[in-house]
Order: sequence, then C-alpha cells, then structure tokens
Amino acid sequence: MARPSKAKTTAAAAAAVVRSHSNTPASRGRTVAAAKKTAASLSADVPATSSSPPIQPFRFFDLPSEVRVQVYEEVLLLKDPLDLDQSNYRFVRPRLNLLAVSQRMHHETHGIFYSQTVRLFPHHNHGRFFYTKKPLLTRIPPHYRAAIRAVELRLGSGWHKPPACQNTGPALGLHDCVRLRTLRIFVECDPSDDVFNGFRGRGSTAETYNIFCLNLLTGIFEQVPSLETVEIDAHVKKDAPLLKALQWRVEQSGKTLVWGPLLKAWEKDGNEPALIGLEQAMAGLGLDAPVENPRIVEVEA
Repeated sequence: MARPSKAKTTAAAAAAVVRSHSNTPASRGRTVAAAKKTAASLSADVPATSSSPPIQPFRFFDLPSEVRVQVYEEVLLLKDPLDLDQSNYRFVRPRLNLLAVSQRMHHETHGIFYSQTVRLFPHHNHGRFFYTKKPLLTRIPPHYRAAIRAVELRLGSGWHKPPACQNTGPALGLHDCVRLRTLRIFVECDPSDDVFNGFRGRGSTAETYNIFCLNLLTGIFEQVPSLETVEIDAHVKKDAPLLKALQWRVEQSGKTLVWGPLLKAWEKDGNEPALIGLEQAMAGLGLDAPVENPRIVEVEA
C-alpha cells in the first residue's frame, strides 16, 4: 500500500487541528493560528522538488589577472579606431555594459577600453557626424581622456573646406590626455598635387591645405607633451609634398617617426615610392608600359 506524501500529511494535520477546536469567534482565531503553525512545522521537513541542482555563480575575479585581462581585451577592443559612427549603438554600446557590472570591474576595464585608438575628428563616411561641433574626444569625460594612449589624425577628408570641428583648441580636450603616447596620421590625399588644380576654391593655393595640416600637428604637439611616437601612413607617395611637410615637422619636434604598413609595403629598393592609386591601377592594366612596335598578324579568310 502506498504511503501518503508529506504534503498530504501536512494538509491533513492542519485540517485535524481546525476540527479539534470549537466554532466560537475567539476559538476560530486560535484555530487558524494553530493550523498555520502546524503546517509550517511539518512543511519544513519537505525536501525541494527541483530536479536540477542550483546554478552556482562563476567566481570571475578568482581568475588570475592575466586571464582576466585577456577576457577584457577580447570583449572590449575593436578592429577600427573609436569614432562617432551611427553603428556605435550596435557595436560599441553593448561592450560598455561591462564597465557597469561593479566598481571593481569598472576599475579593471575602463583603462583597457580607452587604450585603443581614438579618432580625433570624424571620418567623412560617417555622415552627419563629419560636420559635428563636438568630436568624440570632446564628448569623452576628462577622467576617461586620461586613459587614452593613442589617437588618429586623418587628413584629406574635406580638404576643400575643412569642418569647423577640425581644430586643436582647448575645447577638444587634448590637455587631459596625460597618458597619450602615440599619434597615428593617415593621409588620404594630397591636394597640393597638380591633379587638384582648378578645384581648390577661391583664394586657395597648393600650399593652403598643407599649412592647415601643419597647424593641426603643431597644436597637438603643444598640448600633449607626453607624446613620443608619430606613425604616418598614406594613400599617396612617400615623397608627396604633404608627407614631406609632416615629416619635417615631426623631426623638428624631436618625436620618433614611424612609417605605416601601407607606405612600407609600397616602398621598393630603399626610398623609391611605389605606384599607388590610379597609377597602380594603370600599372595593373599595363597602360603605363612602354609602347612597343605593334606585331602584324596576317589572317587568311
């Protein structure tokens, strides 16, 4: 014969207590209290009916610090520099949730997130942000700017009329970047080339944009004395006037100059510049090869 369950035994015991008391108002109150006490004492012995064991929390901070740093870098670091972009809410904002987990997590992660390269001025591919009044660095709080170690200055976008935000005034916040060590400069085009003749606008010469870029570089050097290395990469030749002007200014300031991977890859036999851009495309099609005497082939019908 099957034995009754403890739950049924508890209910039966509570009912027996109720039946054992009279039906007067005073006794009914005592009856209810006694029934609750009996049910509580009997149900305490009933084991949990859950079929799966309880999930134990993972003690993440018990991991070695080296392992935690690797996890942080895997989650927080991006392939491209941080910039104002319409897709940040999908690719950047979810990563920032990690900083809000706890005070200790914030202390260990915010330096890693802001150690990646931050673009000083928005790229023209990012739509409305290109003409913003407040670049990304201006929007970052000062205590986070102190953790930035590398910034990128992209030159060439909007060369005919640079946006008003492309300046190194105090509002940009460079003076707060006390740990900044590396400046990466990428030159997309050099408007001093003859191909831009007639497109520079009224009052502009071949040297106008070069002077503008040198002023930006000088402003960065003046506000960031901790800067040590300047890396220059480009989609133009290494002997382009803009690159030569930037090189002169970096060497004059005493900073370490490093050429980027594109310029290194395009170099041939020392300092000979490689073919790039349109010239590279023409070379691939063989349009720049010397014209040889045509070969005449007779075809019989």
